[in-house]
Amino acid sequence: MTGQTQVRTATAGPTQARAARRVTVVALAIAVLLILYWRLSLLAPVSSDGAANVLQARDMLHGNLLLHHWWVSDVSFYTTELPQYMLIEAVLGLGPSVVHVAAAMTYTLLVVLAALLAKGQAQGKAGLARALLAAGIILAPQLSATQIVLLQPQHAGTSVPVLVAWLVIDRRPRTWPRWLGPAVVCVILGATTVADPSVLLTGIVPLVLVCLVRACPGVMRGPRTEPRWYELSLAAAGAVAGLGYFAPRAIAALGGFRQWPVVSGTAPVGLWTRGAKWTFQGVLELFGANFYQARPGIEVAFAVVHLAGAVLVACGVVLALVRFFRFQDLVIPVLAVGIVLNLAAYLTSLRSHGILDTREIGGVLGLGAALAGRMFGERALAAVLAARRAKAWALPALAVVAFGYLGALAYGVAQPSAPPENQPLAAWLVEHRLTDGLAGYWQASSTTVDSGGKVQVNAVTLNGKGHLVPYQWETDDRAYNPSLHYANFVVTDGPLPLSLPGAWSAAVRTFGRPQRVYRYDGYTIMVWPANLLRRLR
Repeated sequence: MTGQTQVRTATAGPTQARAARRVTVVALAIAVLLILYWRLSLLAPVSSDGAANVLQARDMLHGNLLLHHWWVSDVSFYTTELPQYMLIEAVLGLGPSVVHVAAAMTYTLLVVLAALLAKGQAQGKAGLARALLAAGIILAPQLSATQIVLLQPQHAGTSVPVLVAWLVIDRRPRTWPRWLGPAVVCVILGATTVADPSVLLTGIVPLVLVCLVRACPGVMRGPRTEPRWYELSLAAAGAVAGLGYFAPRAIAALGGFRQWPVVSGTAPVGLWTRGAKWTFQGVLELFGANFYQARPGIEVAFAVVHLAGAVLVACGVVLALVRFFRFQDLVIPVLAVGIVLNLAAYLTSLRSHGILDTREIGGVLGLGAALAGRMFGERALAAVLAARRAKAWALPALAVVAFGYLGALAYGVAQPSAPPENQPLAAWLVEHRLTDGLAGYWQASSTTVDSGGKVQVNAVTLNGKGHLVPYQWETDDRAYNPSLHYANFVVTDGPLPLSLPGAWSAAVRTFGRPQRVYRYDGYTIMVWPANLLRRLR
């Protein structure tokens, strides 16, 4: 017995050491990615969209958990990025750094989770190949896509909890009872739907649809890996999770934030050609292959190299749909259907107007990478090994693609950071002790956050009569209460497209002639000796 114990101990020692080394390497890689993506996030300045989310998180951090008096946009991010912002803000304080750090964390999680989901149950070199392929496809975001995937909350970040839900389905611990998996998936998807209804397209409807189809007798080919009742329970879990769509209305009824309805609707068929154009370019943009947006030279070369990843994702979707009834793997068809639904909805919608609207299909990024890695990782490994043995041209080609992705990441990190969007204005206002005022939306929350909260600038817009009125989009109604705030200045000009057109004449029409007018660095600041909020309606 003593001899057997010694053998086991001797065997366990190297095994534990190898496991520890793997954990160390993975942790180091995650830390490096976090730093690199933080650096990439700095390439785009934080706009008032992200700044408003920072201010909402600050309010929640100070006890206003339901965001009473707040108007949010058509997507609240209430159960996703806002809690993340709260934690970061508790450490770093109020400032644009909250957005950059959160963006780096979210994108790092996206890469890691896509790799884990791509790996699935595969072990050894096969599992590693799957994970590396998935991570590699989204390793280096295109510079023009920084503000879509590496800045303020967008739909790309919403795919983080969606990937977690698919991981629960795919790698449920054996110690769990089978019913617990659907219950956990229901909670994850339901909470995510509260924050972002796009999960209906990328997660909930695909899960329900695929599970219902698979549960039909005689549909699937080959033996089942899960009983029919389990797939039906997953479909039910998805359907229940969809009720999260109505949660913002319940929150508003309780006195919490009010959310604008999602602008939806199908575009006329004649506009679908335009939608197809922007959908095509949007997919290229997400996967770093949009040579239309790349600057001539090295950036075009990087975009061409990234076509390899975009093509793999496209092939993965097509193959998954063609073999829909052959897969014993539930995750593959769910990923493929989610991608197709998101792209089809965007292509035929009224929201596909330009490259920045690609944010509407941001969820395709993580799903596509996981799908491609899961389907082609082992094939890529086999091709590499075959090319290595035969000394064929394929191996140098694969090396060029790999170094192209790494080079694109290094090139992006080496670019100069963009200064905070309204930092000059914020600094000037602090210096002149102007602490409470009004401006157009793109100058308001951004200036407040750029000043670290030393200045509060609230958004206004023009009504039908040409007067300034509160702008009820990502704003707090309390900020316009004259008993709580004393606003005595209006910012009417500034760098385009940040300024509010017609703000000067609207300010004079609303408040009368200003006592003083300052011009600084392209901004115009009008000051009155009165609380302007008393005249603001």
